[in-house]
Amino acid sequence: MILQTYLGLDLGTSEFKALLMDSAGQVLGSAGVPMTCSQPQAGWSEQDPEQWVQAMIDACQQLSQQHPTAYAAIQAIGLSGQMHGATLLNADSQVLRPCILWNDTRSSLECIDLTQRCPDLAVITGNLAMPGFTAPKILWLQRHETELLAQTAKVLLPKDYLRWILTGEYVSDMSDAAGTLWLNVANRCWSESMLAATGLHLRQMPRLVESSELSGRMTTHAARLLNLSEGIPIAGGAGDNAASAIGLGAIHPGDGFISLGTSGVIFLVTEKFSPNPKNAVHAFCHALPKSWHQMAVMLSAASCLKWITQITGYKNETALMAAVAELEPQELGRAPLFLPYLSGERTPHNNANACGAFFGLHHTHQAADLAFSVLEGVGFGLLDCLNVLKATGSGVEQLQLVGGGARSPIWAQLLADILLVKITTSPASTVAAALGAARLGQMAHGSHNQKEIARICTPAPVEQLFRPNLQNSNRLQERYVQFVNLYRSSQSEFLIDAPKLII
Repeated sequence: MILQTYLGLDLGTSEFKALLMDSAGQVLGSAGVPMTCSQPQAGWSEQDPEQWVQAMIDACQQLSQQHPTAYAAIQAIGLSGQMHGATLLNADSQVLRPCILWNDTRSSLECIDLTQRCPDLAVITGNLAMPGFTAPKILWLQRHETELLAQTAKVLLPKDYLRWILTGEYVSDMSDAAGTLWLNVANRCWSESMLAATGLHLRQMPRLVESSELSGRMTTHAARLLNLSEGIPIAGGAGDNAASAIGLGAIHPGDGFISLGTSGVIFLVTEKFSPNPKNAVHAFCHALPKSWHQMAVMLSAASCLKWITQITGYKNETALMAAVAELEPQELGRAPLFLPYLSGERTPHNNANACGAFFGLHHTHQAADLAFSVLEGVGFGLLDCLNVLKATGSGVEQLQLVGGGARSPIWAQLLADILLVKITTSPASTVAAALGAARLGQMAHGSHNQKEIARICTPAPVEQLFRPNLQNSNRLQERYVQFVNLYRSSQSEFLIDAPKLII
């Protein structure tokens, strides 16, 4: 049998991943390249798109060196990427400024303005206006970088800029476009009224395709960059969470997962378009036609663990987690409470000015106590998310865990105890988005009916299963009540002109 492989490219915030998959769905190899963000001011977060291009080249070079035969057999490519970023190109397709990322909170005032300009915003988009979305960023640029915005010919999402590099085509997919606030999510098309509210026109938007459709073919120049053949099909691809769902086989109503990456996400496939904007729940298009999902998002998750590792001077997260494992059960109940809002918060608070806080510190507390508090605080934030999803009638008994946080059995068990659901991990936990991108590439390579799609999107095998420990859950529930009250009592301190960390 002739070897046929598919390449998944996943543009994350802190890492670029490339993955090779064969036609039977087996992962043959993967490669990762770290990336960095810049924070020019408090609450700002940007990346240079050229960093994405170089990371893509480097990751593909690693794969081609490690798996030369499989790399040479690539039939199609799928894309996955961090959502919401505003990448501005001029008429010559030159990048005008660093991309403003999803975790940038500078446009909170513009969210109020946008809602006033378009009172039907939540009906059209299925979401509230939040600083992380793309549209408010454009209003901010109108006010603060007017001349630069006047030069803007195209606005692209991060992965769609890479698509332009690969194909020379301006294209986006439904799942990623749903996170811009310019998409009519129910009808899966651009909303001219939402574009007009931000001073943009359809001509400045990329063409839309479904995630599993062909979006373009690799140019001669791109083929030379990646050491591949000209003309390779490129799938529409998906936003990172929808791509992860494809990689995990979460394609049926009720399927879901938790993503512990830079941000934290609870993702649930829904039977239909089911908006719940009043609780800051996102309703987006899924990565398959006529399919949607809900998503509750907290802005800081595994990034909180990285932060506490750095400020406590530990070599890496693994070493700090080993210290947490040594804590006695009675010590856990005396740990400080931690509000994980290091980048503001989305679900359920929609408060760009929320800040992180430790509460209840004593001289006896060590780095391991703080680290446990961080793990617990992220878990409590995810419980906030799960509670608002359940309020819409979504039943959840089991969730898969993906992202960098999925490497930690301690965190997985803690989440099971906090959320009172079974948590599973799989071999695909850390590469789910890249695997989903590769699967979308495989779908775009041919015409696939529902039976073929189901064959390609097989559920991820369970590596470990974590069941709730009810004794632990009872203790944690008491601390969760304190966590909720802490946010309520301190939120008046989260002032727009005075970002702070309360310790």
